[in-house]
Amino acid sequence: MNDKWLRSWWFVKWLYPNLRIKRWFFLAVVGIFLLATGFAVMNDGIALGYLELQFREIVYRITGNAARTAVPVGIVISIIGVVAIIFGFKKMLQSIIAVLLPDIEGRIVDVIYTRRHLRRGPKIVVIGGGTGLSALLRGLKEYTFNLTAIVTVADDGGSSGMLRQEMGILPPGDVRNCLVALADRENIMDDLFSYRFESGNLKGHSLGNLLLAGLTDIFGDFQKGIEQVSKVFALRGNVYPSTLTQIVLVADKSNGQIIKGETAIRTSPGKIKRVYLEPADCQPLPKALQAIEEADLIVLGPGSLYTSVMPNLLVKGLREKIRDVKVPCLYVCNVMTEKGETDGFTASDHLRAIIDHCGSNFVDAVLANKQEISVASLKLYAGEGAFQVLADPRTIENLGARCFEADLVAEEGKVRHDSACLAREIIRLLFRLKPMRERIALVDTYLLHRKIKRES
Repeated sequence: MNDKWLRSWWFVKWLYPNLRIKRWFFLAVVGIFLLATGFAVMNDGIALGYLELQFREIVYRITGNAARTAVPVGIVISIIGVVAIIFGFKKMLQSIIAVLLPDIEGRIVDVIYTRRHLRRGPKIVVIGGGTGLSALLRGLKEYTFNLTAIVTVADDGGSSGMLRQEMGILPPGDVRNCLVALADRENIMDDLFSYRFESGNLKGHSLGNLLLAGLTDIFGDFQKGIEQVSKVFALRGNVYPSTLTQIVLVADKSNGQIIKGETAIRTSPGKIKRVYLEPADCQPLPKALQAIEEADLIVLGPGSLYTSVMPNLLVKGLREKIRDVKVPCLYVCNVMTEKGETDGFTASDHLRAIIDHCGSNFVDAVLANKQEISVASLKLYAGEGAFQVLADPRTIENLGARCFEADLVAEEGKVRHDSACLAREIIRLLFRLKPMRERIALVDTYLLHRKIKRES
């Protein structure tokens, strides 16, 4: 009964000892009293009733109730009240922040301002998988909190494949990478989720995959497990699997072979003619469809064309929703070709493959890299059968899409998209692809973000 009463009267808990809040709150209340009393002394009136009347009488006896001293004394009392209010509320907030958010105690105003601003940012839906998708999210989260990642669940290799086979859950690997990328405190979550066991029965498994597997087992639903992680780590966006159905990616090869499974498709010889899903009637999540409907921009990739991007577009209903909404759809082309998947592909070949699977006029624009890659990196990749993807704007435009090029590469051992450069370019393209009447708000958001970044 007592617990029920306390839950109903939760504010009583603020009276608990050693919270280091009551004293400062009391000081702020005293400041309000002094401020009102100061005005009452100056105007020979009463603002807060009997208590103030007694206090004012004491002041008058001390000052002799002289008109010439009433105003100055009232001003002094009011100033003391204002100082007490400011100091009391400041110390009270510091006591709360020091416990709840100790890491940002000294810059709480900047953090609140930035987060409020980012919640008004554009709504962007990113569709894909692999490291490319997480790299893009890592950059975009600095511009908006309104991010949605729709992630492939066709992976059947590594830790994800083992968990999928042993526990019958959806592969958590790509989802895990997106959760880490969207985390507010990314370093902490990366250390935790990316830790990989190197011995024993858990060898090869990452801690993040096991955590998602455990949460799926507890809540009986993969998406509910993702939502629990999102709450704990305060993600700057939402992550949805493209479907909750156990799917298998199947590829028809140019040599007549039919290959099942993402890993087998990557490693088997022969050019890919088309890919499809089994079962073909898998359904997307309603929340994913809603995010697409409300989006300002839809981004496909970056990521492996046939095994990361395409499996999402093959989910029944997802592709149709992208086509139906009046939202620009941007394809971010890979920087390098992938052996066994996109050998010899140009940027237009990537686009043509999407058109072959999704129909014409599905993609509105293509973003390709124009930055030169170092000779050392090109030689290293050539040894693995991979080469730089060349942009061919004229062919892309003939296929019905606009072509944009930018410097997007970061060479740090491997050739990858630079998260910051890619995100900045996408925000610019979001402005350019929008109708004129919608551009002003986007420009204001972008400029305000740049101002915040410079000041911080």
